[in-house]
Amino acid sequence: MKKTAALLVAGSMFAVATPAMAQSSDDDNFSGFRVEALAGYDVSQAGSTVDNDANPNDDQSIDGLSYGFGVGYDYDAGGVVLGVEGEFAGSTAETEFDDGDFENLGIGNVETGRDLYLGARVGVKPADDLLIYAKGGYTNASYNIRSDDGTTQYDADLDTDGYRLGAGAEYALSDNTFAKVEYRYSNYSDAELDFEGDAPDVAVPDIDLDRHQVMVGFGMRF
Repeated sequence: MKKTAALLVAGSMFAVATPAMAQSSDDDNFSGFRVEALAGYDVSQAGSTVDNDANPNDDQSIDGLSYGFGVGYDYDAGGVVLGVEGEFAGSTAETEFDDGDFENLGIGNVETGRDLYLGARVGVKPADDLLIYAKGGYTNASYNIRSDDGTTQYDADLDTDGYRLGAGAEYALSDNTFAKVEYRYSNYSDAELDFEGDAPDVAVPDIDLDRHQVMVGFGMRF
């Protein structure tokens, strides 16, 4: 189902891009290298294969502030803008006990670690200073697993791999500055536990973790 959805998104992106490439424009508000600061709302939750429907009080999600930076390069092909991009971000989201009820993600007591993304985007310009785009690519996120029984502290990183899809709007404030807002969805289905010291990593099968983010950004082009 998820692969089918990804293919449909990719097909839609191609359908939008094909007629737009026939157009031409001398405007270059969305061409060149860019750097940007990012911040927004971040929520991780148990996916459909590991959620706990038996306990309606268990929201199985953690949320917080995501913050980081991105870099990228865009090319205005005349009506359609093509780009590649990467991001590094962190998050304040972590599990908590709420009146004795533990927010169970299906992966234990965790705090969100770093969030990496590498992908591409394609967009069209309804106006010379406005870009509407879709994006997708590879994402890797870590979740720091915490446990302490009073004598022994357990500390390991859950290193997860998955894909990200998203869409957004970017507005050119000037020739070399811009602001943006976007929504992105990530799903992590592969993971391993990375221990401190010489302990070998351990594969974690059948993980299913969803992530939703609404981000705003400000950046500069060069």
